Amino acid sequence: MTREAPPSGAFSGLAGAIDCDIHPAPPDLRALLPHLDPYWREHVERRGLERENLDTSAYPPAAPINANPDWRLPAGPAGSSLAALQAHLLDPLAPRAAICNLIHGAQMMMSEDLSAALCRGLNNWLAAEWLGRDDRLRASITVPVHSPELAAEEIERLAPDRRFVQVLLLAMAELPLGRRMMWPIYRAAEKHGLPVGIHAGSSFRHPPSAGGWGSTYLEDYVTYAQGFAGALNSLLAEGVFQKFPGLRVVLIESGVTWLPASLWRINKTWRGVRAEVPWLDRLPADLVRQHVRLTLQPFDAPPDARSLAVLLDQLGSDELLLFSTDYPHWHFDAAEGPLPAGLPPSLIRKITVENPLATYPRLAAA
Repeated sequence: MTREAPPSGAFSGLAGAIDCDIHPAPPDLRALLPHLDPYWREHVERRGLERENLDTSAYPPAAPINANPDWRLPAGPAGSSLAALQAHLLDPLAPRAAICNLIHGAQMMMSEDLSAALCRGLNNWLAAEWLGRDDRLRASITVPVHSPELAAEEIERLAPDRRFVQVLLLAMAELPLGRRMMWPIYRAAEKHGLPVGIHAGSSFRHPPSAGGWGSTYLEDYVTYAQGFAGALNSLLAEGVFQKFPGLRVVLIESGVTWLPASLWRINKTWRGVRAEVPWLDRLPADLVRQHVRLTLQPFDAPPDARSLAVLLDQLGSDELLLFSTDYPHWHFDAAEGPLPAGLPPSLIRKITVENPLATYPRLAAA
């Protein structure tokens, strides 16, 4: 199925919005070499790793979902050119800020030390090559997902740089994200007022579904919603929000329509078994509405405005949704723009400006 590409008119009326999810990409691992510590630069070159791009996507590069046709580049992966980002998105949208989320294989290396070194190089590269060249850009701190202590060290290293406004994890990791071994990450994030962004994706330690590995892209993509539900259940049941009451979590590219049913089920079950989780002292859905936010794209919108109104009512709060374009991926049509049709103007203002400012203290302070 073909879809119309988004011209600049798709962003009409959105000037000053805060885009909470865009995806720069290093052209290849060679681009990171100047930003690695000397030992790790030599290590990468000795092993020939610089010839790899460590792209985490299992989807073919030409798959339509990977990039809008108008946002593809003559050479290199989509999202690897700052000039193209400026021409495609930043100039026509004129955002107040746009948050860069680097999804990269550095996060999931089996070697924890190599993973930490590459994450450090990625963050250095992004700060020097992108954040330092356009003051509209902000970023998430890419951390080694499977080494919480090393992840906390990277958060501490970059926290003084106010251009970094979030910590970035993947939804499906080696352990459920609420497990106490992961808590050093949340402790460091809360300490510095940094939300934790949980992005769609897997580190491929386990099958994405409870039934095992699928054989098609279709199965893999659809199971992401289950992965997010599992991650959220873990954070709630393990008491992460009680332990870290100042923590905010942003579910990035999770979709939205799965959430009401998931909240209904965990509320219902909690009432019967809450004795095993004494720290969970109120309805899980109330904790979600206080601590959790969701980016808008891809928005699995109902087909009509009435159904959309029902969904928004089921969410139970007008503070949950955050504006995003998911540049350079292709998740909205030009005729619609990045906002679903039928949103009331007051909610548009909440989604595009007020909710992001309330979620990201560093944006509000700036």
